[in-house]
Amino acid sequence: MIAVLTAAKGKVLNEREEIESFLASLPFSTTQTYGGQTCCVEIEQTRHHSKSDEYVLCDFGSGARALGTHVIARHGSKTPNVFHVFMSHLHWDHIMGFPHFAPAYHAGNKIFIYGCHPEMERAFRRQQNEISFPISFDALAADIHFIQLIPNESVHIAGLTVTPQLQFHTGDSYGYRFVANNGQILVYSTDSEHKLESPSETQRVVDFFSNADLVIFDSMYSFAETQSAKADFGHSSNLVGIELCQLAKVKQLAFYHHDPLFSDERISSIEIESKRLELLTRENNAALKIISTYDGLEIDL
Repeated sequence: MIAVLTAAKGKVLNEREEIESFLASLPFSTTQTYGGQTCCVEIEQTRHHSKSDEYVLCDFGSGARALGTHVIARHGSKTPNVFHVFMSHLHWDHIMGFPHFAPAYHAGNKIFIYGCHPEMERAFRRQQNEISFPISFDALAADIHFIQLIPNESVHIAGLTVTPQLQFHTGDSYGYRFVANNGQILVYSTDSEHKLESPSETQRVVDFFSNADLVIFDSMYSFAETQSAKADFGHSSNLVGIELCQLAKVKQLAFYHHDPLFSDERISSIEIESKRLELLTRENNAALKIISTYDGLEIDL
């Protein structure tokens, strides 16, 4: 607030349009916040490609609560919906939103939870044990199914071809490559440390990212941190994300899973520095669009 008022000093802002134009000219970190919800991403297709009551999600972090509330407000509590949820892994920050996901409490809803970890159901049930949560998993009214996927084997779900791939993270995590019927490609790759030490491993990731319209990428740490104090912590950096996406000819890179210790100003500065680096290293390739994600962000492909 102080920064906004300071920037407004001496300006004539009598009309709403003038105020909105002034606010739009300020840095994101001055007028907004990146937020702190944990991982939950919705992949929304046009009605031509999917049913209006069918949802595709990645992870069940705390962001799932707001999404569930939105679904109930949109359809009403008595309209049945279908949810396809792809789990990167089972660490608590990626499942903690499920007990607060309103559609799970309404009969008629179907929730399909996909992943490569055999312990999925046990992890979801355990966090709703009496000692941790007042409502047991068995009390949920929705029809809930856990479906085991096999790494590198594609499945066809909700108009998408989905392929999981193993990533380096404590307890293992899995990225997902989604290919729509119209050929658009989205890759969800969070909680993964890409070291770029092995040419064959780097090529494996480049092939997974290849020609994606959007890569949602774990850039939690700085490159220096991943090479020192936070090596082997299972998270990547903005610099590695840029290099991999340039090699893979990706169109857009979204930085994701920000370090909770980073201020909004720090996240904004990382985005600015990353765009400069992309320009310097672009050579003859097409431009790679870069954005830092925030709570509620919508990206059109």
